[in-house]
Amino acid sequence: FLFRATRVGEDTVLAHIVASVRQAQNSKPPIGRLADRVASVFVPSVLIVAVLTALAWFNFGPEPRAGYMLVTTLTVLIIACPCALGLATPISIMVGVGKAAEYGILIRDGEALQRVGQLTTVVLDKTGTVTTGRPTVTAVVAAAGFSEDELFVVTAGLEAGSEHPLAQAILDAARERGLTIPPVEQFEAIAGHGAQGRVNGRGVLAGQRRWLEEQGIDTTPLHQEAERLAAQGQTPIFVAVDGQAAGLVAVADPLKPDSAAAIARLRQLGLKVVLLTGDHAATAQAIAAQAGIEQVYAEVLPTDKASVIAELQAQGEVVGMVGDGINDAPALARADVGLAMGTGTDVAIESAGITLVRGSLHGIADAIALSRAAMRNIRQNLFGAFIYNTLGIPLAAGVLYPVSGLLLNPMLAGAAMALSSFTVVSNANRLRGFRPPNLSGG
Repeated sequence: FLFRATRVGEDTVLAHIVASVRQAQNSKPPIGRLADRVASVFVPSVLIVAVLTALAWFNFGPEPRAGYMLVTTLTVLIIACPCALGLATPISIMVGVGKAAEYGILIRDGEALQRVGQLTTVVLDKTGTVTTGRPTVTAVVAAAGFSEDELFVVTAGLEAGSEHPLAQAILDAARERGLTIPPVEQFEAIAGHGAQGRVNGRGVLAGQRRWLEEQGIDTTPLHQEAERLAAQGQTPIFVAVDGQAAGLVAVADPLKPDSAAAIARLRQLGLKVVLLTGDHAATAQAIAAQAGIEQVYAEVLPTDKASVIAELQAQGEVVGMVGDGINDAPALARADVGLAMGTGTDVAIESAGITLVRGSLHGIADAIALSRAAMRNIRQNLFGAFIYNTLGIPLAAGVLYPVSGLLLNPMLAGAAMALSSFTVVSNANRLRGFRPPNLSGG
């Protein structure tokens, strides 16, 4: 195992991601900050009302003025206690996050819970997200002058140095064929393109057609077969030996059994679904057709995935990125909400605000439905708490006394204040009975 560290300690990408996550964990959701702003105005306003009440009763009230002044002022302060206002947001978020965990959705903070319900576009990585992430070799096509076994041996030898899922599929297939895998020298992985090295003393390249052509290799004899395989949803890996096209190895990664149904749910929720992958364009289109996805970005380099997210955001979309690999981490961090598959890499999970533990795309629709329910619940709590105080304060100040001679007893005001908090908590706990529509049992 050969490893070169180009950044260490706090300079690494992972360290930056961890720092971003810590910062996010300390942040409040926007709707929580709204409650804080309301409270910052509400509390001084109540104190002013209490002072005005005291002055009014002391100067214009009946005898004993001091007694009436004390009772009404105290009642105003008791009934206006902003407990319900303070509980409205955190209690709903706490219940909502706990409910999400029951469905295998781990939400990092309240902001992610709120934001996921506002998404207009969901961008899906292909390998391991829409597909199973367990590819298998489906075809080996040798060019003139090469045998299938010869092609497969050098390809497997090269891919032995790679950690890519497609490389593992080739190695597994080579072992199943009983082939001896030779060691690789001078191995180098070119992100988003392929790999190169020396196997049995011969220079070998394996990867995308465009990259091999950039290295001056004529891949024309393989084009027709590659397009045929790609149209079937298979990924053609072009192989060159000593500067000459040697053939291609086709690898297929099937859809997850529930991907199409989950994507249909997302479209029913009014979201636009986009497939984002570095795979061959024809392969990506074939997979998208099977999954029910209309918009596809294919042959995108890992470093450019975040740029695609930024492009969609510039069009006014609220974007959720769903991925599972190290190369998805920048896009997950750039998106309005990053959703990582729990079956993916630690870096992807650390970059995301939401983790789908089950590895099913149904978790996205479940998270969106739960977010929308939680936000409705919070708005109900805030509205109820605000209306309660708006109606209660004038009664506590004695606005009905000139008409009916009635004053609100401070003990009743305390009970009413406690009842408002109880109402907010009870309303938030209704989320415990929430069930996402069309929930998959997977």
